[in-house]
Amino acid sequence: QVQLVESGGGLVQAGGSLRLSCAASGSIFISINTMVWYRQAPGKQRELVASITTGSTTNYADSVKGRFTISRDNAKNTVYLQMNSLKPEDTGVYYCNTLRYAGIGRYWGQGTQVTVSS
Repeated sequence: QVQLVESGGGLVQAGGSLRLSCAASGSIFISINTMVWYRQAPGKQRELVASITTGSTTNYADSVKGRFTISRDNAKNTVYLQMNSLKPEDTGVYYCNTLRYAGIGRYWGQGTQVTVSS
């Protein structure tokens, strides 16, 4: 059974930090997948926030560049998203997935809520 479990969200003041985790299990092995973090704000479409390839090349949305850092621990089959200098517009539900499954809309987890107060 494929499972992606996000955690680490919460309520934080603007300027604060959070570290999100995404534990993969079942037939998802992050070591052989490009992994992505998406977020969905209320009333908006899900948007790509960050990605990390199997070679650890990273890419970020312009809105989070310089503030967020994606990383991976292949031994723990876990992906992380370190979020610093948080802004109210970062509020939303954050999801992780493989790039492939995100593209076909499969195996999304429950996400983790991030709320940034001003």
